[in-house]
Amino acid sequence: MISEAALPFTRKVVDSLHVEAMVLADEARSYFDRAGLGDRSSLDPTTRVIFSCEALKVTTRLMHGVAWLLAQRTTASGEMAPRVTARLGRATTTDAATLAGLPFEAQHIIGMSEDLYGRIARLDGQMQASTRGTVSPAHSLLRELERAF
Repeated sequence: MISEAALPFTRKVVDSLHVEAMVLADEARSYFDRAGLGDRSSLDPTTRVIFSCEALKVTTRLMHGVAWLLAQRTTASGEMAPRVTARLGRATTTDAATLAGLPFEAQHIIGMSEDLYGRIARLDGQMQASTRGTVSPAHSLLRELERAF
């Protein structure tokens, strides 16, 4: 089990980011699946496709973040071996020109998802930096197998 002192951030930070990610995921789903349909139908066909692609990008960013946060929580609680290092999945960003052509609410949700993903990515970077120099998880498993046999 990883102690709080070994983590570059506290459990409270992870928990609050998890809540924020879940609330934003619900807000995004609500907008892109229901409320945003009116906005989407008023767009030209090309922008409608962009709108749909951006909805998928938001979902991807949020789910990568949620998965990473859950991995940190399970590692900290001892449910997942500390030698298993969760890495944040890579998510694409939205360029400013594309963003400008979308409805305001979509812009807001996209911006919020990029902001949240960026904060989680910084935590992931801090965690990776704090574990550099430690033995690779694969090498640890190989050593355990060698000792067992």
